[in-house]
Amino acid sequence: MTPCESASIWRPIESAPRLWLFLDYDGTLADFAPTPDHIQPDATLIALVTRLVQTPDLRISIISGRRLSHIQQLLPIDGLMIAGTYGIEMRAWNGEAITLVDLSTVRPLLRSIKQEWQGLIAGQHGFYLEDKDWSLAIHAKDAAPSVAEQVIREGRRLANEAVTSQPREQFRILGGNRFLEIGPSAAHKGRTIDFLFARYPMPDALPIYIGDDDKDEEAFEIVKAHGGMALAVMPRPRPTIANCRLESPAATRRWLLELIARRNAE
Repeated sequence: MTPCESASIWRPIESAPRLWLFLDYDGTLADFAPTPDHIQPDATLIALVTRLVQTPDLRISIISGRRLSHIQQLLPIDGLMIAGTYGIEMRAWNGEAITLVDLSTVRPLLRSIKQEWQGLIAGQHGFYLEDKDWSLAIHAKDAAPSVAEQVIREGRRLANEAVTSQPREQFRILGGNRFLEIGPSAAHKGRTIDFLFARYPMPDALPIYIGDDDKDEEAFEIVKAHGGMALAVMPRPRPTIANCRLESPAATRRWLLELIARRNAE
């Protein structure tokens, strides 16, 4: 797969009059935390993103599965658009607060599922139940593989059973490597990108999205449909629609530093 440092990748970026950069956080800008609720700001990363915000003709948006308040603590930077819970809750560059879903319409079901999932993982080693208000997630990366598979399968069954009683397509269930999440259908990075394009148009900008997992692939599709570029962060090649590959969050940071240098040299 094409490395993101190649000349064929840099060429359209350097020729674009303006850039709109969309960045995932965990697995893209930073290594994964011990738990999703672990918040440890990284001064080096804060300095890097601050430099991006200050770079001429560059608009920066963070699109994360973490809750908004967590990203705000991790990146306390003015002039940054932050979308949390895949875009359900946002804070724009001007401080405008945007919420795509009324919490009262989804919380009753999530509260019910939370009780069932808590019972499912009670006494089990290596599981973590994350409550993001608008969504719930079971993380099982530290559990034994066979136990994780069994719990995730049963958790999905319980969630599917609960969702059938709700209005059509109000909720979506997300999977992943030892991971299960349920939240509103609007919790979708691709739909968030579409929303931002419509609400804050930047017609002369080249959109670039950098992310590491299947939720980011949904955003890759939308960004590429708008003539943009997708950069996938992954230690080993895997199927992706991205234009190129970065091997790690450290490689992402190096690439962003190079981007700053090239934009400032123009």
